[in-house]
Amino acid sequence: MSIYVTGDTHGYLAQILQIEQYAGAELKEGDYLLICGDFGFVFLCDEFEKEALFELSCRPYTILFVDGNHENFPALFRYPERTWNGGRIHRIRDNIFHLMRGQVFTIEGKTFFTFGGAASIDKKERTPGLSWWKEEIPGEEEYREAVKNLKQHHMRVDYIVTHTMPDHLIQAYLKGRTPALLPDRDLTAFLETIWRGVSFSHWYCGHWHDDTDELDPRFSMLWYDVKKIPEDTDLE
Repeated sequence: MSIYVTGDTHGYLAQILQIEQYAGAELKEGDYLLICGDFGFVFLCDEFEKEALFELSCRPYTILFVDGNHENFPALFRYPERTWNGGRIHRIRDNIFHLMRGQVFTIEGKTFFTFGGAASIDKKERTPGLSWWKEEIPGEEEYREAVKNLKQHHMRVDYIVTHTMPDHLIQAYLKGRTPALLPDRDLTAFLETIWRGVSFSHWYCGHWHDDTDELDPRFSMLWYDVKKIPEDTDLE
C-alpha cells in the first residue's frame, strides 16, 4: 500500500482525476492520497459538492487532508470527530478524513505530524461567514496540543504535513521580499520552532500554488505535483 502527497485541490474533481492519471500515482485499493490543505470539497455545501463527495467516496483509496485557509471550518467541524491511527480526525466519508491540527498519525508504519491553517491574502475580497472564516488561523489550544503530541513521540516523526511553511523557507521562497507583511506570522513562527526542534525525514506543504523541491533537501512545496512517500525513512 502506497501513500501519495499532493497540493491544494480547491474542490476540483478534474484535479483529482489528473492526480489519478499521474504517471507516479496509480492509486489503488488500500492506497492513500494526502492533500496539503485547501481540499475544497466541503465549502459551499451545495448539491455539486455532495455529488463530488459521493464520487470521491466511491474511490478504492483513502483521501486524507489537512485544512488550508480556504476551508468552510464550521461545515468541517459538523462532521463526526473520531480517533484514527493515533490522532483526531473529522470523518467526511468512510474513505475521506480531515486530519486535525497538531496530531500525529501512524500510517503504513510511518508517523505523520499534521498542522493545517494559513492566512488568506485575499481576505478583503471575501465575506466573513460565507467565503472566509477566522478559524483559518490556529488557536493557542491547537498549538499546545501539537507540542504535547510531539513530546509524546519524543519530538521525532517521519513526516510533517502542513498548509503553509516555516519562516526561513518563506524568506527563501520570497527572495528578500517582505515576509513581515504576511498576516500569519504567529503560525509560521510556530512552524519554524517545529522545523528546528523536531527530528523528521521530510516536510510537505501546499498553499503557495507552486511546485518546488529547491528550498531545502527535506522540503517539498506542492500544488499539482504528486510525491510518493518512500518506503525507507531516515530521520534527521
